[in-house]
Amino acid sequence: MAERIAILGIYHESNTFVEKATTRADFEKGHFLRGEEIRQEYHSAHHEIGGMIEVLDQAGMEVIPVFFAEATPGGTITADTFHGLISEMLERLEQVLPIDGCMVVPHGAGVSEAFRDMDGYWIGKVREILGDKIPIISSLDLHANVSQTMVSATDAMVSYKKNPHIDMRQTGQEAARLMVGTLRNDFVPKQVLIQTPVAISIEQQFTSQEPCLSLYQFAATLADRKGILSLSILLGFPYADVEEMGTSIIVVADNDEELARSTGKELEDYIVRNREQYVGVKYSVEQALSMAEDREKPVLLLDMGDNIGGGSPANNISILEGLLSRKSLKYFLCLCDPWAVEQAGRLSVGEAASITFTGTVAEGRKEVTLLLNLRYLSDGNFQEDSPRHGGQVNYYMGDTVVMETEGGSTIMFTTLRVPPFSLHQLYSCHINPDDYDVIIAKGVIAPLAAYAPVTKSSIQVNTPGVTQADMTMFSHRFRRRPLFPFEQ
Repeated sequence: MAERIAILGIYHESNTFVEKATTRADFEKGHFLRGEEIRQEYHSAHHEIGGMIEVLDQAGMEVIPVFFAEATPGGTITADTFHGLISEMLERLEQVLPIDGCMVVPHGAGVSEAFRDMDGYWIGKVREILGDKIPIISSLDLHANVSQTMVSATDAMVSYKKNPHIDMRQTGQEAARLMVGTLRNDFVPKQVLIQTPVAISIEQQFTSQEPCLSLYQFAATLADRKGILSLSILLGFPYADVEEMGTSIIVVADNDEELARSTGKELEDYIVRNREQYVGVKYSVEQALSMAEDREKPVLLLDMGDNIGGGSPANNISILEGLLSRKSLKYFLCLCDPWAVEQAGRLSVGEAASITFTGTVAEGRKEVTLLLNLRYLSDGNFQEDSPRHGGQVNYYMGDTVVMETEGGSTIMFTTLRVPPFSLHQLYSCHINPDDYDVIIAKGVIAPLAAYAPVTKSSIQVNTPGVTQADMTMFSHRFRRRPLFPFEQ
C-alpha cells in the first residue's frame, strides 16, 4: 500500500511594526485552499507545494492535500483569525488520518496576537496530533526567524537558497526527497538550529551578489560533506519583533547530531567574522535620482521603505515627490489607493481629471492631487508562469486604473496590495517598461527576478517606512541580545 503524505500550511510574513492587523479577509483575498484545490493551484507552479507533489507522485506515494492559507505580508495576525485558521486546518488533518508523513508549509516569520512564535505553535499542534513516530518535514522561506520550537516539532526543515526566491519548487523537491528517504529508511535525519549573533541587513541579502554570494558558496561546500543531508541559511526578517529575529542556520545530518552542530558552527563563525560586510551603504531619494539620471535607461528604483513583500502599505510617495520636483525623468509607479481607483473609475478612457490620493512620507501621511488622464481600466487579474519570487501563478489587484501624467509618466492605482513580482502586472495593463526612464518597484531584492531582464540597472533607495532598510531604526523589544548591528 502506498504511503499517505499530507500537505498543509499557514503561510504569512508578519511585520509587527505595521499598525493594521492581518485578518481572515486578507487570507481570503490571498490563497485560501482546501483539499484538491491545493493541487490544482500549485501542481505546475514554481512553488514549494508543486515541488513536493512532483517528488511524492514520482515516488508512488499518495499525496493528500489538506489545507493551505496564505496572505500578502502585512501586520500581526489577529488572534481570532489565527484560531480560526488553525482550528480548520487541524480538524481537516484529523479527518484524513491515518497518514505516514506530513509536509508542512510555513513561512517561518509568522506572528499572531495570540502567539509570537506562530509557526512554532501550529507546527507543534500538528506534532501533538501525529505523535513522535510520523515524520514531519517542512519547507521554509529564506527570511524565516526560526525558533527551537519549530525545529523540535519537525524531523527536518529546508529553506529556499536564493533571493529572489526563484528556487521555491526546488526547495519543495528537496523537502519531499527527505520525506521519501526517511520513510524508506535510507537515512535518519537529525537537525540542529544555530541562532547566530548577527542580523544581515535586508538590502544585502541578494544571494547572487556579494556579500551573500561568498556566504552561500561556502555553505555549499559544507553541504557537500558526507553525512550532511541538508543545510539552510535563514537570513531572517527584521520587521518581526520576536526573540528569534536574526540570521540562523539549520543543518540536517544522517543520524549524527554532532556532525550537524559542528558544521553549523563553522558557518556561524564565517558569518560572525564577516559581519561588517552585511551592513551595506544606503542611498537617499536624492542620491538615487541623481544616479539614475546618469545611467542607461530604464533604471529600476527599489523603494525599500515600502516593500510590499515585507508588509508595507504600498503607498509611499517619497520617490514620487523627488520625481515631481525634478521633472527630468519619465516614470512608472504603482500605488495602492482604492479611493483613487474609485475617482478614476468614473471617467471614460482618454478623459482627464484631478485625482486625489494619499501617500506616506517621512513625516506621516500626505494628500496629493494631480491632473491625470485615464489610460486603461483593468479587473486586476493576471498570471505568471515563469519562476519568479513567491512562486505564485494567479494574482489579483482588485479594480485597477492606469493613469497618465501631463509629462507622459504613468501611475497605476490598485485596490489591493500586490507585490511587484511579475512583469505581467504591467503587461496585462498594456504597459511597456521600455517607455520609461525609471520604474519604481516597491521591494528590496525580490522584484529583480521579474524586472532585471527589462531594466539596465537597479538602485536600492533608502526610503522611510515600515520596511526601511536600517533595522536599527526600529524599537525591537523581544530580539535576542547581543545582535549585530544593534550591538557591535
